Amino acid sequence: MSLAGHLVSFARFLRAVGIPNGPGQVIDARRALGAVDITSRDDFYWALHAVFVHRGEQRELFRQAFGRFWRDPDRRALDPLIAEMLSQSQIPESEKAAQSRRVAEAARPPEAEAAESEREVDMRMTSSGREALSRRDFEQMSREEEAEAKRLMARLTLPLREIRTRRWKPDPLGHRVDLRATLKASLRSSGDLIPLRWSSVRRRPPALVALCDISGSMSTYSRMLLHFLHALTNHRDRVHTFLFGTRLSNATRSLKYRDVDVALARLGQTVEDWGGGTRIGSSLETFNRLWSRRVLGHGAVVLLISDGLDREGSDVLGREAARLRRSCRRLIWLNPLLRYEGFSPLAAGVKAILPHVDEFRPVHNLESLEQLARALGRELRQGQPRPNRPRSQVSKALNKSGSAATA
Repeated sequence: MSLAGHLVSFARFLRAVGIPNGPGQVIDARRALGAVDITSRDDFYWALHAVFVHRGEQRELFRQAFGRFWRDPDRRALDPLIAEMLSQSQIPESEKAAQSRRVAEAARPPEAEAAESEREVDMRMTSSGREALSRRDFEQMSREEEAEAKRLMARLTLPLREIRTRRWKPDPLGHRVDLRATLKASLRSSGDLIPLRWSSVRRRPPALVALCDISGSMSTYSRMLLHFLHALTNHRDRVHTFLFGTRLSNATRSLKYRDVDVALARLGQTVEDWGGGTRIGSSLETFNRLWSRRVLGHGAVVLLISDGLDREGSDVLGREAARLRRSCRRLIWLNPLLRYEGFSPLAAGVKAILPHVDEFRPVHNLESLEQLARALGRELRQGQPRPNRPRSQVSKALNKSGSAATA
C-alpha cells in the first residue's frame, strides 16, 4: 500500500480513537508531508499533528495513536529510509500500559471484536460491572462504555419534589370553600340547598433550567450530559436547556426530538461555538436579560454545568451569578473539576460564582448524576426559609481557597 493509502487508514484510526477528521484533512496531510522531510521522525510527526490535532486534549491521544499505528511492520515497508525513521516512533514497553482505552480498542482487529461479541457473558458479574461503570470518569470511558452509559442516563430521572403554586384545584377533602363551584351547584336546587364545594392548593414539580458549558475544556462532559438532558426533556415538562461557550444558545426546542441522534444533529446545525472559548459572565448576562423572566417562574431549579474557567473578568460574572441566584429557587453548580481531591477554587471565575450557589457538586460519572437525583429529591420543607449563605460543599471550597491563598 502507498503512503497515501496508509494516510487514509491512519485518518480512519484517528476517527475510531475519537479525533474527528474528514477527506479534506487527509489531502492536507499528504500535502504537508510533501513539504517536509519525511525521513525525519519529528517532521513526519509534527506535520500530521498540525493537520489532525485541533484541541489541547487531543494531543495525548494523537501521540499514542501515532505510535500504535505506525509501528506496524506492514506500514513501515514503504521505503528503507521511512522504515528506519518510523522504527524510532515505537512506544516503549513502559508506556504501553498507560495507553488510552480508546486507542487500544481502536487497534483491535475486527476478528477479535467479532469473537468478543460471540463470547458468553457470566451474568453473575453484571452488577459489579455496572457499579464499576457508574464510577468511571466520562473522560476515561471506552466507546462501548459510553454507549452503555448513555443508555443508563436515558433511564435516569430527577425526582423533583412538588411545590405549592398559586392555583387551586377541586378537592373533596380540601380545606378551602370553592365559592364559584358552590354557587354553581346551588343553582341546581334553585338555592334551596347550598352544597359546599372544597378546593386545595395545586402542587407540581418546579421547572428545571440547565445552563451547560460547551467550551473546549468541557467538551467530553457536555457531550455526555447532553444525552442526560435530552432524556429529561422528553420525560417531563418544563425543562429548558441553554448552551454557552462564547455566546448563549437556546437548545430546548432541538432536544425535544424523540430521537437523540436527530436532536444532537439539530444542535450541531444551530449552535456555532462548540469547543471554543468560554465567556460565562456575558452568557449569564444574556440569560438574565432575555430568558430569566420566561423560564425561571414558579420556583425553578437551575443546574449550572461548567468548570468555571472564564476568560473574562470576574466582576460581571459575580454580579450575574448573584442575579441568577435571586431569580430561582435553587442554584446547583455541577463542576467536573470537583472530582479531584486536591481541588481548590483558585481561578477568578470559580471564586466569583461560588458565594452565590446553593450546592456545589461534581459531575464526571454516572454515580455523580445519581447523587444529584437524590439531592434534588431532598427539597426544602414547606415554610423553611431559603438559606442566605452557601451550603456545606460551598463553604468547604471557600475555606480551602482561603487556606491556599494564605499559604
